[in-house]
Amino acid sequence: MRIRRILGLALAALTLVGASAAGAASAPNISRDDCAAAGGHVVSRAYAGEACALPDGTTPAIT
Repeated sequence: MRIRRILGLALAALTLVGASAAGAASAPNISRDDCAAAGGHVVSRAYAGEACALPDGTTPAIT
């Protein structure tokens, strides 16, 4: 029973690490130069600063 508990905790920890890594990878920041090079344009978002509107529909934040 103790081994099952340890394996369950290890699995839960790995799941949390994977979820946070996926979240970080899915929302990267981009510079103005990289935005222009990728064919996007800078847009201003109310109360959220500026973002890059890319042709694929994503809008990463401008750094």
